[in-house]
Amino acid sequence: MSHRGISMRHAKIMMLLALTPAAAWAAPNPRLVLPEFTALAQKATQAVTITLDAALLSLAGRFLDGNDPQDAAAKEVIKGLQGIYIRSYSFEQDLAFSEADIDAVKKQLAAPGWNRLVETHSKKTHANVDIYIMVDNKQAIGLAVIASEPRQFTIVNIVGAIDLEKLHKLEGQFGVPKLDIDVPKTPH
Repeated sequence: MSHRGISMRHAKIMMLLALTPAAAWAAPNPRLVLPEFTALAQKATQAVTITLDAALLSLAGRFLDGNDPQDAAAKEVIKGLQGIYIRSYSFEQDLAFSEADIDAVKKQLAAPGWNRLVETHSKKTHANVDIYIMVDNKQAIGLAVIASEPRQFTIVNIVGAIDLEKLHKLEGQFGVPKLDIDVPKTPH
């Protein structure tokens, strides 16, 4: 093969690389882009926005009491986390929000890497809970929960190395709601 043939081949490879979308090269992103929900926050009787990145989680971890079993467990869980992001809204009236308000988040969960772990929908109470997980190299690196009722909805996004068996210890901490979800233990 001549020197000219090699450079033409390299030129074709470089052209293909340049035309390949950047998203195909990027690792899956467990961090969701959560809307501001400004209009909903104005209608809500209660609006909660929690944004804890890695630095804030580390700072918060320092305030947890290592002698308190619940605090110690939460401190252990947040060690590998890069962020906890929560949006929660309560309303005086039923259906003060529409599914369209949550669709931007649901579309992100349709991206490669996200897998639905739990889906519950009640026609009687109109309560819905969807839990998604992102796994990379056999490690959970992202978790998303979308829970809605006629007068409330909550979106939780947890980013980082997640131990699903220990994750329930964060319920009630850092604004993570109590979901009362049992995750089956993994065989050892």
